[in-house]
Amino acid sequence: MGFAIAERLANLGAKVILITGPVSLHCDNPAILRIDITSALEMYSQCHHYFSQCNGAIMVAAVADFAPVIIDNQKIKRTSENLILELHPNPDIAASLGQIKRKDQILVGFALETSNDELKAMGKLHSKNLDLIVLNSLNDKGSGFQHDTNQIRILNKSGVIFTSGLKQKMAIAVDIVDKMIETEDFISGLS
Repeated sequence: MGFAIAERLANLGAKVILITGPVSLHCDNPAILRIDITSALEMYSQCHHYFSQCNGAIMVAAVADFAPVIIDNQKIKRTSENLILELHPNPDIAASLGQIKRKDQILVGFALETSNDELKAMGKLHSKNLDLIVLNSLNDKGSGFQHDTNQIRILNKSGVIFTSGLKQKMAIAVDIVDKMIETEDFISGLS
């Protein structure tokens, strides 16, 4: 989804910085600067490095909420004992950008939910200081990960402003970018 949105924005004339984890996808548009990272902390660092230079950010990546406290560089051999894995919380990148967002920037988040979808998405929109949130539900057939299709709802502080049917992800990217463009102050950033 992030690559589709980056391509759509670049095709509209925007200069795009795409910060991505390890994937086999490629960018075709020379207006997209791709930055590859391998950890949540690297993504946090790169997002904070570039955010002040941007008109906004679209937080598509499904960054893990937790990371292992100890990372072993070798295989952990099977034993008859239980293994206890200690996790610590990763930083909330969207929330941290929401704290430093300027009035002339737009911040779009994503929520993948399985119950009380809209209520949880609205909570995230407000707590993270987002302008828009794109809601995916794992309850919708053909949506989410492992599919070339998706269906979404887009919410702003007033509630649901757009509902898509099941579409190809590139068509969903067009819908998301169109709603961003309708948001105040973003149009001037594209020109």
